Amino acid sequence: MLNSINHKMYLSHNQAVKNLIIILLAGFFLLFGCSTSRLSKFDDRLKKDTFQNSFHGLVVMDAKTNKLLYNTNGDKYFTPASNTKIATLFTGIQMLPEHFPTLKYVEKNDSVCIIPTGDPSWLHPYLNDSSAINFLRQKKNIAAYLNNFEDGRFGPGWAWEDYPYYFSAERSPLPLYGNVVSLSNIDGLEASPFIFMDSIQLTTSSTGRAEFHNQFYVHSEQQDTVEVPFLIKKGLTKVLLESVLKKEITLLDSLPSGVAKILYGIPSDSIYKRMMHVSDNFLAEQIMMTASSTLSDTLGIQRAIDHMLENELSFLEHSPRWVDGSGLSRYNLFTPKSFVQILKRLHQEVDEERLFEIFPNWDATGTVSKWENPDINPFIFAKSGSFGNNYNLSGYLKTKSGKLLIFSFMNNHFQIPSSEVRLQIYTLLMSLHERH
Repeated sequence: MLNSINHKMYLSHNQAVKNLIIILLAGFFLLFGCSTSRLSKFDDRLKKDTFQNSFHGLVVMDAKTNKLLYNTNGDKYFTPASNTKIATLFTGIQMLPEHFPTLKYVEKNDSVCIIPTGDPSWLHPYLNDSSAINFLRQKKNIAAYLNNFEDGRFGPGWAWEDYPYYFSAERSPLPLYGNVVSLSNIDGLEASPFIFMDSIQLTTSSTGRAEFHNQFYVHSEQQDTVEVPFLIKKGLTKVLLESVLKKEITLLDSLPSGVAKILYGIPSDSIYKRMMHVSDNFLAEQIMMTASSTLSDTLGIQRAIDHMLENELSFLEHSPRWVDGSGLSRYNLFTPKSFVQILKRLHQEVDEERLFEIFPNWDATGTVSKWENPDINPFIFAKSGSFGNNYNLSGYLKTKSGKLLIFSFMNNHFQIPSSEVRLQIYTLLMSLHERH
């Protein structure tokens, strides 16, 4: 009897989702070129669907004419999740040069004093930049000032219980190895950086880390490599650098005197692209931190945010509440129209080919690492943003007729699987691609 009831509930739920998609498709087929009154009728339909207890906003703009083709709840604030990284990308492009500032330094005779900029690429497991390391290997005496960071290790409103997960790596002025230790037990226990080998214990429970110190646990049957954040301490940063450079480093208590020069590292786009394609929270936070290094020797993410809101983002119709670079915080609040306006400005200032390399492809499965549909060319270049009960997508859409549309579709507070929301979004965007 119970199985019969569950089966009927499952069929009813699936039918409700199908009905929603049919309603939305019908609305979109009639939408473009319609009068404001017809758009209002479409909005009324949205309010009567099975998502009526959740919150949705959609803005679509023609990139050439700047005409708003559709706007429902475009001026309402939503929790953006990783859509925040669009604002972070804009910050990087506006405030940082073509090559990432990897450190500031003051030279005195055969000694060098370094001032961190927040560059995340030092010994990063994927970016693996060695520009700064090679520079420092040439110096006889090295001193480092690591007290130029005014923010906390986590952003405002981050979930405290996420500390052992790779997506919640700590922020720091001089990050090394992406601020994570890579652990594996495939052909024996391994750790990178190797210095943590003595701090690893095999267990029969889950892989992770002690909350307040660098004690790591690896499941005895763990077969793949996992990345676990390590707890940042200035003494640890010193030891990690010394182990790579094979020389002693002195930690300074005050900012070195003298005119500081800047050493530049890898192309900035390589950092932006990885941030956008894998939604890397650590890179997003460090981009904002490095942006603040162009304003002051004191690193502060809020400094960069305030600068952007007062200057390069002052054109926004709705000023956001913006507290971090990654979107991990639920304190962030942006409107769909704000994202469309930022995307429009990006498209005006960045070559389209470059821009669509930085933005990932997207389809109903989510972000696409490699487009494999032979029947259709990539037509959605967008950044998603999700955490529990929220899924947003903002970016660019190419239509069959050759037009480019800019859109932001934000969905908050639903209690159905995100996969169904993604299917809804993709179906609507496909209709735009086919018919506009």
